[in-house]
Amino acid sequence: MNYIQEFRNPEISKIILHQIEEVSAQLERKINIMEICGGHTYAIFRFGINNVLPENINLISGPGCPVCVTSQSFIDEAIEYAKLPNVTLCTFGDLVRVPGSYSSLSREKSEGASIEICYSPMESLSLAMNSPGQEIIFLGIGFETTAPLTAALVLEAKSRGITNLSVLSAHKTMPRALYALLNSEMVKVDGLICPGHVSSVTGYSIYSEIVDNLQIPAVICGFEPNDILQTILMLVQQIRSDKAKIENQYSRGVKKEGNILAQKMMNRVFMPVTSYWRGIGNIPASGLEVAEEFNSFNARQKNSVAVPPERIIKGCICGEIMQGVKKPTDCQLFGTVCTPQDPQGACMVSSEGGCATYYKFRE
Repeated sequence: MNYIQEFRNPEISKIILHQIEEVSAQLERKINIMEICGGHTYAIFRFGINNVLPENINLISGPGCPVCVTSQSFIDEAIEYAKLPNVTLCTFGDLVRVPGSYSSLSREKSEGASIEICYSPMESLSLAMNSPGQEIIFLGIGFETTAPLTAALVLEAKSRGITNLSVLSAHKTMPRALYALLNSEMVKVDGLICPGHVSSVTGYSIYSEIVDNLQIPAVICGFEPNDILQTILMLVQQIRSDKAKIENQYSRGVKKEGNILAQKMMNRVFMPVTSYWRGIGNIPASGLEVAEEFNSFNARQKNSVAVPPERIIKGCICGEIMQGVKKPTDCQLFGTVCTPQDPQGACMVSSEGGCATYYKFRE
């Protein structure tokens, strides 16, 4: 089966869209639907879904970009580690361009710091094996999708007896942050488009508290246009019935129980800690730190650095954008001072960032 053709078929799109129009017309009020994943935000704009929905359906971007929610202080901390002698940082490409308080990893690299860009955590293992005189520090960011990959890195390094590799973790988990945001009533949300990639690891269970306690409908969604349209239809049908539940539109990629092996690796290598989410604040048990059993692979346990006080970028509203309170176009810096070529905030850096998406597909 050719999934791309099936889920991009325009005739099917028209049928689903007509059904959405029929159901939403019966609701007779504005419906706020939040897409949590930055990949969904990108797909919505890429395929023009935001332009064809009924006027009473309002799509809101949530805190689903891992680069965007990573705190500015973590960038400052990583920069301080990059200044240590005989240290090489290994990081995904997006992170190097995120502004810190006084610099960025990209700027530090241009000034001589040893910073390598990788596409997989395992590349840092190869780097450690080939550079015995260097401490290789992998910058671990992202949600439940990428945390198991970092866990696998630590387990493999331990099995091989590698001693010059460690992880500086800013990994985060979705449930606590999402619940805190939705429970705060900062923004009224009637339904959730839930991330397909995260859910492929976690399964359904991470949305139970939101659905049961807050009575917000949730549908796990794929990334093609008809995936998103079908998900919106499923959500408005739930809203009409006034019965919130968890549904899985993305059955070809997500199982109810998730990926058990990935969960076991993540739970073994990491322990939950309070974590700061850019724009939201400190949320208990929403971050992942390397567990004590693996302290020899925890950069913070092997070396300590003094992190300078955080300096807030004036005018940047990334925090409010990730809360869904404001849109990128509400920012006075958007498209003028702040562009993908010269980002002032994290949301303009990553391809999954709301500002970067709005900028790319601006009219």
